[in-house]
Amino acid sequence: MQKYDRFTTNSVLLTRYIALEKKNLTLMRIPLLTLFCLLSINLFSQDFNETLDEVRVAEAKSALNQIMHRANLNTGNYDLKYHRLELDLDPSVAFISGDITTYFEAKDNMSEITFDLSSNMTVSQVEQRGDVLGFTQNSNDELVVTLPVVQNTGILDSLTISYSGNPISSGLGSFVQQTHNGDPTIWTLSEPYGAKAWWPCKQDLIDKIDSIDVFITSPQFNPTDEEYIAVSNGLEQSQIINGDDKTTHFRHRYPIPAYLIAISVTNYEVYSHTVPNNGNPFEIVNYVYPESLANAQASTPVTVDIMDLFINLFEAYPYENEKYGHAEFGFGGGMEHTTVSFMGAYGRNLIAHELAHQWFGNKITCGSWKDIWLNEGFATYLSGLVFENLDGNSVFTIWKQQRINSITSQPGGAVYLTDIDTTNVGRIFSGRLTYNKGSMVLHMLRKKLGDANFFQALKDYLSTPEHAYGYAKTEDFIAIAETSSGEDLTEFFDDWLFNQGYPSYTVNWNQSSGSDITIELSQTQSHPSVSFFEAPVPIRLIGALGEEQDLVLDHTSNMQQFVETVGFEVVDVLFNPEFDIISINNQVLDVEAFEIERELIIFPNPSSSGINIQKPETLEVESIAIYNAVGQLLFTSEWTERIDVSSFSDGLLFIRFQTDKGIINKSLLKN
Repeated sequence: MQKYDRFTTNSVLLTRYIALEKKNLTLMRIPLLTLFCLLSINLFSQDFNETLDEVRVAEAKSALNQIMHRANLNTGNYDLKYHRLELDLDPSVAFISGDITTYFEAKDNMSEITFDLSSNMTVSQVEQRGDVLGFTQNSNDELVVTLPVVQNTGILDSLTISYSGNPISSGLGSFVQQTHNGDPTIWTLSEPYGAKAWWPCKQDLIDKIDSIDVFITSPQFNPTDEEYIAVSNGLEQSQIINGDDKTTHFRHRYPIPAYLIAISVTNYEVYSHTVPNNGNPFEIVNYVYPESLANAQASTPVTVDIMDLFINLFEAYPYENEKYGHAEFGFGGGMEHTTVSFMGAYGRNLIAHELAHQWFGNKITCGSWKDIWLNEGFATYLSGLVFENLDGNSVFTIWKQQRINSITSQPGGAVYLTDIDTTNVGRIFSGRLTYNKGSMVLHMLRKKLGDANFFQALKDYLSTPEHAYGYAKTEDFIAIAETSSGEDLTEFFDDWLFNQGYPSYTVNWNQSSGSDITIELSQTQSHPSVSFFEAPVPIRLIGALGEEQDLVLDHTSNMQQFVETVGFEVVDVLFNPEFDIISINNQVLDVEAFEIERELIIFPNPSSSGINIQKPETLEVESIAIYNAVGQLLFTSEWTERIDVSSFSDGLLFIRFQTDKGIINKSLLKN
């Protein structure tokens, strides 16, 4: 393997490191990987949920190692600054060897330094400025290096580890040697905690490497004389031929966690698309298997359109000074490595989802498992925005409808996780809650704030220095959205994000004159954690001659009435016509039903003891149920004309009548 000059003194090391930082004037903090998503869509069938189970299963499988992993406390006494990975491999052999040079700054006085490295990998030497250092490897997957002198707090130093081994025998599944169409390939998918299977690193989630250089040396040609092509993060700097071998150098000048560093080598075909990027163009570089070339070339050009959309909606691509790209690998889904997503297929939705993660999940990463919706809900919604902007509103409406069908298939479930939830992989990666409800909560926030305020809030979230290229939690996002929009969003997020369920609406309407329509809105809740869902409710009025008028009703209390001006005779009222609100089992009662509802009377109201019920003769009441303000069922019976309410606590009660004309809701004040 060709060697590269190492720093020889502390002063030289510091000088070169400072120069490195000056060259990259804005070395920034960067994200975690948010795992890989398999959500692909067959646009022609309009089934946007067809691979949802695959998404959940694949990401849950990936997440299992994350949840089982605990950060190694023995690596906590230093900050990573830089890595140079000099790697030797042959795609036809399950083996890797290399030299890893690490720059680190002491957080405490250090006499030894610990790295994460699987115990089946063999370290042959550790060197520091020409001196060979002592080290041990243990069964805890640790490499412990003894420093020649105490390294004091705040001092920057470096060392180089030489190692080799068969990463596949580690069992982590993060280093794969296989074939495609008979051709050898090696690729990595470190998940968050699999990097130690194939190189000595530090896998602490909160300590990113400021920048990296990756040198991959492999045979120049495969057994059938096709050229091997290497892939990694960042920009390709050079290819150097040395006999039968070739060394490819990649440079990545954004901070990056260990598990987002990825490599792949096989007989790739390479082609590019150029993103105009408002006069600052960069390349989307595609590395694809020869047998996939025709399909990929037909599928990947849309990446430019999606990239342009996300840039226009949010901000510049976070890694525009380097590249974006796709590298095909032997897994069924995708993995959003910074600057190059590894892809098992080229469906538009998978392309959109992995690209979306470069902003939401890579640039800013969820700060805990409770906040996973900041990654997956956001990326899911951005894939929905692709349908809206590239295919039109009717396709986007179908996409929203299918999200809602999934969400309302069960009565409970919150987007935000509890402590107990974070121990359950399936719950973390719930397609119904994390992906679908998370994405629809974002859409409902958009409808509440309006497009201008909503997209400005997301721009502010991405650009806030405390979180950009770092981490954020849900409360951080809410605070930014409130500051940006000037609105108090406590009630909205309490109802739709932190608590469970969704509403079912009853709409009563009557056009008493040619110019006015009276609409009465009531709701019941699927889960008692929410007593009332405040939301802007979309209504569409249909006229006798095909006229349409859209209304958005600010629904803040049950049995709330709205009088709206309309310029035509209304013959029908549509609730939630474009599926902009999460709800199910909604009923719209026409003029006749509205009048019948008015004739169903409860008295006295308020009452401290009992109530009487009077109904029209044409109405048959099948059952009566009474709920308190938090949705708890207090009473149920068949039809009766009098109910004793003296045992109920004081406050607002809701009475639900199941009738042959549909559900009729009434409110009662118990005092």
